[in-house]
Parts: sequence; C-alpha cells; structure tokens
Amino acid sequence: MLDLNGKSILITGGTGSFGKKFTELILKRYPKVKRLVIFSRDEQKHFQMAMNYPDSKYPAMRYFVGDVRDQERLKRAFEGIDIVIHAAAMKHVHIAEYNPMECVKTNILGAENVIEAALESNVKSVVALSTDKAAAPINLYGATKLASDKLFVAANNIKGKRDIKFSVVRYGNVMGSNGSVMPFFLKKKKEGVLPITDERMTRFNISLEDGCEMVFNAIEKAWGGEIFVPKIPSYKITDVANAIAPEAKHEVVGIRPGEKLHEEMITMSDSFNTWDLGKYYAILPQKTIFNLEEYIKHFEATKVPEGFYYNSGENTDWETVESLRDLVKEHVDPNFNV
Repeated sequence: MLDLNGKSILITGGTGSFGKKFTELILKRYPKVKRLVIFSRDEQKHFQMAMNYPDSKYPAMRYFVGDVRDQERLKRAFEGIDIVIHAAAMKHVHIAEYNPMECVKTNILGAENVIEAALESNVKSVVALSTDKAAAPINLYGATKLASDKLFVAANNIKGKRDIKFSVVRYGNVMGSNGSVMPFFLKKKKEGVLPITDERMTRFNISLEDGCEMVFNAIEKAWGGEIFVPKIPSYKITDVANAIAPEAKHEVVGIRPGEKLHEEMITMSDSFNTWDLGKYYAILPQKTIFNLEEYIKHFEATKVPEGFYYNSGENTDWETVESLRDLVKEHVDPNFNV
C-alpha cells in the first residue's frame, strides 16, 4: 500500500493542470507529507497556487521558481527529495512546430537535466509524464516526448548502485486541461459555430484524477524502465461537439500541422515488449534491469499478441454523447447544461 506520509515530493511543471490536481490529491490523502515542492518557471502561477495553499495551513508546501532547462537549479531543488514527478513540458503541437528548438530544449534537454539532477541527488523514484503523441510521432512535440521517454527508460542503465528507479506514464487527452477541446468548445458554444478539424477524428480520453492515479501506481509498483499505458475509452470529436452544443453548426477547418486523425498509445512494433498488467499495459525495455520472469509472476502479466496495437480509432471502449455530457459536468464545468 502506497504511503507518502513523511516523504518529500517535487513536481516539475507543478503549477500546470496536472500539478495542481496531483497536489490536491497528495494533501488530501497524505496530510503528513514532509515536503511538496512545486517547481515551475511561472511566478504568477506560483503566486496563485500559494493563495490556495497558504503556509499557515499547508506547512509542507514549497514554491520553487525554476526552469528544467537549468540543471544547476534542478540540482538545488532536488536536495532532500525522495520522489520526482516530471510534468514540465512544452506541449502545444502547433506552437512546437513553429518554435522547434524551444520544444527540444524543454522536452529533451530538460528531461536529461532532470535525470542528471536526480542521479546526483538522493532521489529514489522519478516518474515522467508522456503522451499518446509519442507513439509513432508525426509532429515535433511527439518526437521530443518519444526522445524524453527513451531517456528516462535508459536512465535505469546508468544508475549504478544508486537506489533509484525511472519510469514513464503515457496517456491520452486529459479532460479540461489547458488548451484541450472541451473547454474550447464550451467557449465557442456561445458563438453557435464549433470549428471541427475533421469529422472522422478520434482521441483517447482520461480525467485528470485518473492521470494522477497512474502516477501513484507508478510510484508504488514500477520496477524501473516501464512505460505504463492505461486502458481508457475513446471519443469522436463530433460526439464531443454534439454533447456540448447540439444546436451549434459544425465548421470543418482541416487538420492542423502535426495532427493525426487517430492517436496511438501502443504501436504494432511495441507489441513485442508489451505486457498486460490488468488495469494497465506496460511497455518494457528490450533489455530489462530486472528478472523478467519474476516481473511476470509478480504482476500476473500476460504478453499481448504479436501485432497488437492500441489506437483511438479502433478502440473497443467508446464514450457516448450522454456519457460525455456527464463527464463535462463532472470534470470541466459543474454549471454545464445543454
């Protein structure tokens, strides 16, 4: 049973959607957490977050202004930290396409800086957040996150005798996160016209809380080197539009640079190293740092069939217009009604 009371935890990109939700859950479940360090480069978001979690009520909270591009700052921040959650990233596909080197500096070089700082500190566990766009990437954002995933998986090979493990969690579109489609459609609803990129488009769907649960799972159960993938439903972009604004007109605007019609989380090539753990899949490195037979026995893992792939367009689990309405009200806007 995972117990984070008495532990010191740091979240890079901690003022973002994930960081705020993860902070809420940590403080609710583990009130005796020793330290919870929010590492982010945005001082205004630090200020806003500190208003919600004042020192007087939450003495474990720390607000550390810094950038993952700055390795020395990371090393200072990691002093005395037990667990690092790496959520910092430049994530908007079209902005990354226009500013490629900025994306590389944050998502790849920043990942390497996190690894180096963790190896030089006494950190015990690092969990990095990934994305479905890292599977068979066609855009720069996805390519940088694939490189980041590879760095974190391979970091287990260079840890030497250090008591540390690196793992990755990969999931799809997060409901209600900054820049996601549901808040966008809610905003556009007033205009009576919703811009649809392509009527065939599908996406995986996960709530912020379920994304956080994946991280808790990785902290507790990772042996080092896994890329954990959840079993989650898909939705059609047209169903999201009809759920939020059934009377609105759909204006097809075309796919933006770097977008796919359907997302993948596990490619056919990944199937050779993918295991079904029940609630999640785990993509393992070709050469594990642990005994694979022991891992299989411990998790009662079963190998996925050769040629298996996990694609949002060919999923067996789908959200409906009705279920999407319930999810919008629960996770995005409590005042939502059709």
